[in-house]
Amino acid sequence: MLVPHSSSADAPQPMEVVALVEPTSTVENQPIEKPISNEFTWEIENFYGLSAEEHYSDIFNVGGYKWRMVIGLNCPGHLSLYLDVADSVNLPYGWCISAHFFLTVIDQYDAGNSYTYESEAHHHFSAKASCWGFDKFMHLTQLLDPDRKYIVDDKVKVGAVVTVKAVNDSKKETGYVGLKAQSDTHYMNSLFQTFYHIPFFRKVVYDIPTTKNDMLSESTPLALQSLFCKMQYSENSVVVKELRKFFEFRQYDVLEFSRFLCEKLEDKMKGTIVEDKIQKLFVGRQKNFTKFVNAECQLEKEESFYGLRLDVRGCRDVYDSFEKYVKVESLEGDRNYNDAQLGQQDTRKCVQFISFPPVLQLQLKRFEYDKYGFCTRKVRIMLPLILHRD
Repeated sequence: MLVPHSSSADAPQPMEVVALVEPTSTVENQPIEKPISNEFTWEIENFYGLSAEEHYSDIFNVGGYKWRMVIGLNCPGHLSLYLDVADSVNLPYGWCISAHFFLTVIDQYDAGNSYTYESEAHHHFSAKASCWGFDKFMHLTQLLDPDRKYIVDDKVKVGAVVTVKAVNDSKKETGYVGLKAQSDTHYMNSLFQTFYHIPFFRKVVYDIPTTKNDMLSESTPLALQSLFCKMQYSENSVVVKELRKFFEFRQYDVLEFSRFLCEKLEDKMKGTIVEDKIQKLFVGRQKNFTKFVNAECQLEKEESFYGLRLDVRGCRDVYDSFEKYVKVESLEGDRNYNDAQLGQQDTRKCVQFISFPPVLQLQLKRFEYDKYGFCTRKVRIMLPLILHRD
């Protein structure tokens, strides 16, 4: 078996931690009031010439969703047969389809002898299990049985009867819809959905002045207003279409994208009633200290930040990550500090927070550079993301 609306706010609220992850995507979830069934037959030509790879049928529709059959010879001595949701990558985040189905190898001379033994299945199709069926659907000796006409003129016919019993209606169940997945935009979708659920940010975006002459393809504020409006009132998942055009020629990590998006909005907010409101929501202040070990000298520099990148390697939780961020770092030998007046100096560096913003964006460093392999590797670790606010 394959295993396959919230109200607006007039001012920023107390600090809220937002974890920026690369997230995951989101197709139309059409509510189904009663089961819908359909049958499909697939004639496979040149059967004896099939490779061990899986082969896919044409697409057929049941309950407003696209399906296809999958046949394989990848399990030694057996014919494998599955049912697959053909457009699963385009479906909305959290989609789930409950389906009941029969898969059959058809006797081409006598349909009553068709092979359906133990081939009935119930399954909740989802992003993690969009293909389901049987690795050992039928032994090849049965398929080649001379008393049955499963193979005629090097052709095999297989069939499926699919009944879609229920589809999750995310709008009805949660009050929200998701964003459709598109290539390389999962981090965008994640951020847009996060920002949408910050009432103050959504109100600021709606309050950015636009004119009737503005075009979605040329105005970032108008495109974001349109996206938020669709997310608020649409019954189905939404496509991030116009906004993608502003950012598709450059690859970002999610925190870089957050900063770049906010800067584009702030450019349009200058001189308006919402000027500087995004900065008041997301920007904190910190002070960087550099102390020379062998000289009575210390450098201090205060700067703002839109978010923090925190290490996760060797950390038990987010508090450990913060401790690592502010930990005193020694720079000695080849890593020492080169001062314009004092020359090369062994130093101690650290960071001290001055203020946190109402919404603190955290990017957990899930990737790190392997200096021996000269490549970036993913850090596979579970980090509890729990912070307590005072």
